[in-house]
Amino acid sequence: MRLYVYVLQAKDLPVKETFVKLHVGNHKSKTRVVRDTSNPIWNEEFVFRVSGVEEGDDVVVSILRHEQDHHSNVSSGVIGKVRVPLSSVAGEENQTLLPTWFVVGKPSDGEFVNIECGKILLSLSLQGKWESISGDKAINDKQDISLEGVKELEGSPKEPGCSKDVRRRKHHDGKHLMKNIVNQIDKLFHKKEEMSKRLNDLSAGEIVTSNYEDATDKSSSSSTCTSFEEGLGLMQSSDSEKEEMPENLPGGILLDQKYLVSPSDLNKFLFSPNSQFRKELAELQGLSDVQEGPWTMIHEDNTRLTRVVTYIRPATKLVKAGKATENQVYRKASGQKFAVFVSVSTPDVPYGNTFKVELLYKVLPGTEQNAGGESSRLIISWGIQFSQSTIMKGMIEGGARQGLKESFEKFADLLAKNYKTLDPGVVLDKEQVIATVQSEHKADLKSAFLYFWSSSVVCAVLVSVYVVVHIFHCEPNKIQGLEFYGLDLPDSFGELFSSGILVLLLERVYMMTVHFIQARLHRGRDQGVKANGKGWILTIALIKGTNLASVEATELFDPYVVFTCNGKTRTSSVKLQDQDPQWNEVIEFDAMEEPPSVLDVEVFDFDGPFDQGASLGHAEINFLKLTADELADLCVPLVGHHAQASQSKLQLRIFLENKNGVETMKDYLSKVEKEVGKKLNIRSPQKNSAFQKLFGLPHEEFLLKEYTCYLKRKLPVQGKLFLSARIVAFYSNIFGHKTKFYFLWEDIDDIQLLPPTLASIGSPLLLIILKKNRGLDAKYGAKSQDEEGRLWFYFQSFVSFDATSRTIMALWKTRTLSIDHRAQIAEEELDVADPFLLPEDVTAASDADAPKMSKV
Repeated sequence: MRLYVYVLQAKDLPVKETFVKLHVGNHKSKTRVVRDTSNPIWNEEFVFRVSGVEEGDDVVVSILRHEQDHHSNVSSGVIGKVRVPLSSVAGEENQTLLPTWFVVGKPSDGEFVNIECGKILLSLSLQGKWESISGDKAINDKQDISLEGVKELEGSPKEPGCSKDVRRRKHHDGKHLMKNIVNQIDKLFHKKEEMSKRLNDLSAGEIVTSNYEDATDKSSSSSTCTSFEEGLGLMQSSDSEKEEMPENLPGGILLDQKYLVSPSDLNKFLFSPNSQFRKELAELQGLSDVQEGPWTMIHEDNTRLTRVVTYIRPATKLVKAGKATENQVYRKASGQKFAVFVSVSTPDVPYGNTFKVELLYKVLPGTEQNAGGESSRLIISWGIQFSQSTIMKGMIEGGARQGLKESFEKFADLLAKNYKTLDPGVVLDKEQVIATVQSEHKADLKSAFLYFWSSSVVCAVLVSVYVVVHIFHCEPNKIQGLEFYGLDLPDSFGELFSSGILVLLLERVYMMTVHFIQARLHRGRDQGVKANGKGWILTIALIKGTNLASVEATELFDPYVVFTCNGKTRTSSVKLQDQDPQWNEVIEFDAMEEPPSVLDVEVFDFDGPFDQGASLGHAEINFLKLTADELADLCVPLVGHHAQASQSKLQLRIFLENKNGVETMKDYLSKVEKEVGKKLNIRSPQKNSAFQKLFGLPHEEFLLKEYTCYLKRKLPVQGKLFLSARIVAFYSNIFGHKTKFYFLWEDIDDIQLLPPTLASIGSPLLLIILKKNRGLDAKYGAKSQDEEGRLWFYFQSFVSFDATSRTIMALWKTRTLSIDHRAQIAEEELDVADPFLLPEDVTAASDADAPKMSKV
């Protein structure tokens, strides 16, 4: 005989991360973990074999809290238990206990002893060999379970006789209640004819004498939408713009592509019911027996749209064919942004009960403005959630990664046949953006009018006009008192006071006029000036500022922005008396030989000379951490005491492009070769691509050199040191334990060569010291941090320490030091011999590869 236990949902639990354990005799099983809700919904079915129904046989349902700790993957604590006697299930009609709310019993000890532990909704059914309904049929019908007609058991679940009488009495309470029960049984076991016959045999004189029907309607926490569009509409009406888009899952990105289609159309194309794309994809991937459940609204803390999809996965060389279940939930559906979270369970695969694969589909509006219409960006990330520890964790992750990669390659190919893809490197049209920004620039006359429209200027003008009119209506006074010809003094204290007020008002107007003229004269210095030369061109469209904060909260201020990149500075115009300035200006930097790493942005309050302005906030834009799309439409939060308190921001559009192509890289390498004294070659495209992908770098970054070495920490870690035009990076992978970090050349404060010691096993050390509070992302790779807050990195065991150290020193000096400083260091190195120069290196060096640094 088989016992089917349906664990549907729970409510009013005291914690928000829970799962359920089932005990039937010597058999145990458990549900998945539901997070971030005190009203979890599982909708899971379990099948147990029981030899028979005897007195004392119970189904023990335990609700447990799920927690993560550092010593083990999972720890849990019992919240409460429910015991359901099998005899009470056998006494029900058709040996089926309809969905019933059970009060969770308090534990005998622990932190939940004196706390109400909530309720859980369960349904149980006993099926013997004589039943015509198979387990597979019941499993397929599980998704059709509706919560209509749910009963609530207020008594103790340990009293089978009492609960049985209560349920039987409710069973005959009315014709409408009977309809709900019959519909429930119909959905569970598809016995429509038998149930209809039983319903017709009921007495017509029976009437409803209680409010059970209303109660059962209210107990439902989910409802099926009349249409997919209606469900999205409900989510969009309830979704708040403040709710942020969920972050990508930690496993990595499976697909990041732009398509020439609106986000809403792409979302419907992927997830609408009976999607033709899903059918074609299932055929392409070899899936069979695909069954898509209806989209259903769940009303929890937030309204969610969810459905369940089941299918049979094809067999592979290592894994046999098995059933997979996808729980798809909309995490966000607001405007043109959609996020769908998918949890995939595959219990039939080896160790399938220990993990679930998670996917996150994000549909975002594209930044491109094409003549063909709207564009959208699809990002698919993945992760894996382990419910319990297993020694096969690494193998499971590797197999899941490989399977998902192959599956989504087919997904991308099929989607590309339906919608045109856009080059991921293509961003907003630079010329179009510049033209739009310049057309929105505010007229000088209007800005001057807004600046001078103040009480002090108006009073000064009115008083001046009044005095002038008064002078024309008065006759010259006689010379009296201490006056003489040409000197007319005030004849009363009233005249003296009026003259003083007029002088102060005129002085105020004069200072405002001078301030305005200085600001307007400065404007034309950088704004609108075209870049010269060939190389790396940096173009910045400064759009506007928001909630800029002054040093003195009571004073109005005149903000302007200073941009600094590769030692060069550009300044925007001054916006007078404006807390939310609209600049709409385009600023370009002259062509640079070296690719820029960081753009420093600082907002100042203009008060006379530009070098005396008070800072209103600053920010740093790292070109290596932002994609071209993100740079094309960037909202930068400002850092600073007043800026952070006011949440000050700048809206920028940044374009970084190489005007000279590969020649720029060759010129840069030629320049570096003179300093290094060694030939440097451009790496192959495959090598560059692997390097960029490993560290998540933009496509313009190119690799210069790589060395095998040890990173010295508490224990030495063997890996590779990578040198590129803008960064120093290290990567190691020892038995799955990965160490990966990088920092900018500009972050380095000093490089030292340390002699061999016993601790370094006779190998010289290369010590790299970063500047204060720089390179904090690479902190876990540093061996120590000094009192000034500088990180210290030790590298050793290079194949050729002398050649490697010369190359690193030369690249650092070329990248960061000024010309005068480099010349001074070169003169000092001429007088000091290299203490670690090996004899074989001296003999191998030629005139063309001089080890000393060239004098600038």
